[in-house]
Amino acid sequence: MNEKFFDLKKEKQDRMINAALKVFAENGYGHASTDEIVKEAGISKGLLFHYFISKLGLYSFIYDYSVRYMMLELSSGVSKGEIEFFRLIEQIEMSQLQVMKNYPYMLLFLNRSRHEDVGEALVETEDKRSILPAWYGEAMGRADMSRLKEDVDAARLCRLVDYMTDGLMAEQFAEGAFQPEIYYEEVSQYLHMLKKISCKK
Repeated sequence: MNEKFFDLKKEKQDRMINAALKVFAENGYGHASTDEIVKEAGISKGLLFHYFISKLGLYSFIYDYSVRYMMLELSSGVSKGEIEFFRLIEQIEMSQLQVMKNYPYMLLFLNRSRHEDVGEALVETEDKRSILPAWYGEAMGRADMSRLKEDVDAARLCRLVDYMTDGLMAEQFAEGAFQPEIYYEEVSQYLHMLKKISCKK
C-alpha cells in the first residue's frame, strides 16, 4: 500500500474505505469487483491502483484497518472491570455502534470475512485473523454467569446473541434500510427480553 493514501483528505479516504467495505461485505473477496468499488467511491481505477496496487492489496489494507479501528473502539468502550454478562454485551454493541456511525459496512465486512474461502485473501490476512476473536473471547470469558437460571446454557446463550445480532444486521442491509442507531435500538430490545427470560430475579 502507498502510504501517501493517508495524505488524502479524510473525506476522500473514508469514501474509498467505505466503498471497499461495502463491496467486499456484499460479495466476499472472490466476487468483489474493483470496477464496482471505484464507481461507489467516485474515483478512477488508476487512482485506486496507485494507492493499493491490486485488489488483494486493497483487501489486505481494508481488513487491517477494520481490525485496528474495531479494536480501538472496543478497548475504549468496554470496561475491563465489567463482568455482568448482559452489560458486557451492551458495551460491546455500543462500541460497534460508534464504529458503524463512521463505517456502516465495517462490522458486516468483518462478519463476512470470517467465512472467506479464497486462499490468497486468507493468506494475506492470516496474521490478523485471531486478534478480534481473542479479544471477544477474553471479554466474554470474564463474564459472571452466576445470575443465569440453572437451565440456561451459557455457551448457547452466547451463540443465540450472535445469531440475533448477525441476523438483524443482515436483514436490515438486505432491506436497504440499515441505520446504526435503529439497529442498536432493536438489538437492545432483544437483549432486554433475553435478560428477562434467562436471568434469576
